Amino acid sequence: MRVPRVLRALSGLRVRLVVAFTLVAVVATVTTGALTFREARTGVLQQSQDTVIEDFRHRVNTLVPNYRFPPDESGLQSFANDVSRGGRSQNWRVLAAYRDASATSRPGDSFRELSQAMRESVRTRRATVFQRVTRDGHSSLVVGMPVTFAGQYGTQRRASGLEVYLTVPQREEQGYVDALVAAIERATVPALALAVLMALLAARGVLRPVRALRRATRSIAEGRLDTRLAVQGSDELADLSRTFNETAAALEGSVAELRRMEAGARRFAADVSHELRTPLAAMSAVTDVLDEDAAGLDDDTAMAVRLISEETTKLAGLVDDLMEVSRFDAGAAALHLDDIDLAESVRRTLASRGWLDTVRTSLPEPGALRGRVDPRRLDVIVANLVANALRHGAPPVRLRLRAEDDPHAGRRAVVEVSDGGDGIPDGVLPHVFDRFYKSDSARTRSEGSGLGLAITTENVRLHGGTVRAANHPDGGAVFTVVLPLRPDGAKAPVRRAAKEEQA
Repeated sequence: MRVPRVLRALSGLRVRLVVAFTLVAVVATVTTGALTFREARTGVLQQSQDTVIEDFRHRVNTLVPNYRFPPDESGLQSFANDVSRGGRSQNWRVLAAYRDASATSRPGDSFRELSQAMRESVRTRRATVFQRVTRDGHSSLVVGMPVTFAGQYGTQRRASGLEVYLTVPQREEQGYVDALVAAIERATVPALALAVLMALLAARGVLRPVRALRRATRSIAEGRLDTRLAVQGSDELADLSRTFNETAAALEGSVAELRRMEAGARRFAADVSHELRTPLAAMSAVTDVLDEDAAGLDDDTAMAVRLISEETTKLAGLVDDLMEVSRFDAGAAALHLDDIDLAESVRRTLASRGWLDTVRTSLPEPGALRGRVDPRRLDVIVANLVANALRHGAPPVRLRLRAEDDPHAGRRAVVEVSDGGDGIPDGVLPHVFDRFYKSDSARTRSEGSGLGLAITTENVRLHGGTVRAANHPDGGAVFTVVLPLRPDGAKAPVRRAAKEEQA
């Protein structure tokens, strides 16, 4: 299943670098903003709180000596009013309490911000106590302090019983905090934009050598082994480029050596095969004469003559196969196409080798299946497959020729050769088309050269077809050849030898 291009793009290195930089920027910006906000908010509130408490203390200490003690109800009211006038913002709300009596600077003020716990703390600790309270979405600072007999605030003095409480709204401080939040939010957007820009620049710098490495790798895969990368800098990517160049140089040297050795082996096989043909022709002529006179010889001599004749024939076939393989390797094999009746060509192949009575055939009617193929190479393909089935399989050997239509490849001819033997072992099946391959159990000492199926494969490839081997579910091996049928007048594709195609 192919991954859609969008998903591949989203999972690319560029996107991951941009996302990583953006996440780092977001985390850094949010963390810095949060810490800055916390410190700034604490500073603003602390400064406001200290100012209010200091002013409150000073106001109370200044006014207390001016009132009679113990105070009566009217005195508490006057004291609360006088203290409330000391606020810089003129928004002080004051509660003065003495034992069970109390008075507020604003008539009917319930002083809901003041908690019972805070009153208990002022009474018991004899210390200035403050608390921030939020009600109905508004924040206020509540301060409470006791009045001692010493006239000057001190925690070790005996309390007079007079308690003074102050409530100050913190609208101005809240405005400062809101402005700080807005400033942090405004600074976040440019920070993120800068982070994305830096991520794109960093991704570009990182991906440039990566793209060059990818192009160089593809070039190496396409066979251009002299491809090298320009090494810049001394970082990890530069080390990777140097390693790639070293690897490419070593690979180029190894491939050049292998090609040299392969070319030498091909020349050696071709030269040996060519040189053997002349003495083999003479040996074949001698064995023909000896075969004619074998009837007049004694049994041992006649047996030796027949053995020499058979081995000479095998050697001649092996030399012919080697010559054919050398032509494939040299790229000298060519197709000579002709428009023929495929069924008739198959019949002639079987008849010329005396296999008509041995092989069960299923062929189309004469003239029903025609195509442009190389008649000689088609003969080699069919002969090698049938000979392989007769030699290594078991009766019955069947040959079936049919046509099929492929929506992409067009009309094709299919040749199937099967036998009734035990099939091909699983360990042998992947190697049946390899040159000189013989399975230990079936072909250790057989008549074949080990090149028949390899030559068949090369001839099929020259036609642009395919060949495969398999085991039939009911037993026996099945070889299937598929050849494209070009209409009359169509040109065959130009094909090189197998070795060059693989390179």
